[in-house]
This record gives sequence, C-alpha cells and structure tokens, in this order.
Amino acid sequence: MASIFDPDRLCWGTKVSPAFRSYVQGMGERLAIDPNFLMACMAFESGRTFDPAIKNGAGSGAVGLIQFMPSTAAALGTSTAALAAMSGPQQLVFVEKYFRPNKGRLRTLSDVYMAILWPGAIGKPEEFVLFDRADAQRPKLYIQNAGLDFNRDGKITKREAADRPSRMLAMGFRPEYVWSRSA
Repeated sequence: MASIFDPDRLCWGTKVSPAFRSYVQGMGERLAIDPNFLMACMAFESGRTFDPAIKNGAGSGAVGLIQFMPSTAAALGTSTAALAAMSGPQQLVFVEKYFRPNKGRLRTLSDVYMAILWPGAIGKPEEFVLFDRADAQRPKLYIQNAGLDFNRDGKITKREAADRPSRMLAMGFRPEYVWSRSA
C-alpha cells in the first residue's frame, strides 16, 4: 500500500496522547515513513493498546510498541525491562532508533512491517516467501508464524504477513480512531 500521509489526519490518533501523535508525525518526517504505517504496525504489535509495557502473549520475551526482543533492546542500548517502564513517547525514541537504519527505504506498509518482522524482506516483492514449512534449516520460523499462512500452502509471503497490519490501518481510519486537526 502506497503512502497516504496527510499531516492533518492520523490513524489511531484518538487512542494516543497529543505528545505521542506529535512524536510519530515527526518521526515519519525524519525517517521518510508514512506515520499512518507506523501507527498501524504499532496497533497490531500492541494489540491496539499502544501500551509500551505490553508483553508478547507467546512468551518470546518481546515487549512494547513494536515488540522489541531482548536482543534488539540490548542492541539499542537498553533492555526490555527499561522499555516496559517507559511512557509511550519515551519508548518512541527507541522505535525511531530501531527504524533509523532503514530511513528512506520504507515506502509501503508491508516494508514498514517487514522492518519489524523480517528485515531481509524490505524492498522484496509482495509474493516473497518469508517462512516455508519445508525449510529444513529454519523449521521453527514457520511454526512460530503459522497463523500468518492464510491460504495454508505451507509458505508465508510478505503479503500474507502484512495482512493484519493492513487491516489495522483500515480500522485505524474509522471515525472513532482517526485523529483530525479539524475535529
């Protein structure tokens, strides 16, 4: 999905504070990412709560707005415990730090989501296979993500993986969730 950025509207904007909205919009400008794509991915990863302390339900140890894994948090100079103790705007500093290496490369919602889920797929076609049930070298990756295999063909494509964030984007533009400067 191509950029739909409008500085006067933000999906899911009514679910977050003015400081959070402002930071996400600024981050979008600084990193050349549509802030609506960031909000849709954070809505998906946080179960629509935008809670910086939310933990991964599958027990992976991931936490927060984009579900930082412990190793990712350490690479960013922090820990999942520290991230969970932060406010949303404070954690957004680390979200921006995480996305910064891909500045200018994340032009679609699926690429923004790939930066979170599988960075090697950024820029790849939508039919690029991320996880394959027949992959003998990485069998757990398919199993851990099997819920994303919507057509049950044993392969999870970039398009399939980005389906839920895409739904979050559409939902985030419902009148009760979209923030508008004119409202």
